[in-house]
Amino acid sequence: MANTKIIDAILNINPNAVVSVRNEDYDQIEWHNGTTPIAKTDIQAKVSEMNTAYNNADYQRNRANDYPSIQDQLDDIYHNGIDAWKSTIKTTKDKYPK
Repeated sequence: MANTKIIDAILNINPNAVVSVRNEDYDQIEWHNGTTPIAKTDIQAKVSEMNTAYNNADYQRNRANDYPSIQDQLDDIYHNGIDAWKSTIKTTKDKYPK
């Protein structure tokens, strides 16, 4: 668990939190400038929730990497029509289903 994930989770819960984390340790969180501490279990739950959301969007990241550039897609539409473009896009969508 990287301390940046801990900090990201804290800021997701309280965007105004001022905090530092040492040694990737939930027990070494320092709250600054009067920030109300957040329970360790709440932070851990938020990290887990954020990890799940990230993993659930894996197909989106994979698709984005596989799709042709917008310029290539527009060129494909111009030269081959919408149906050919849809076929090209469908190949990537089928490769990485939701």
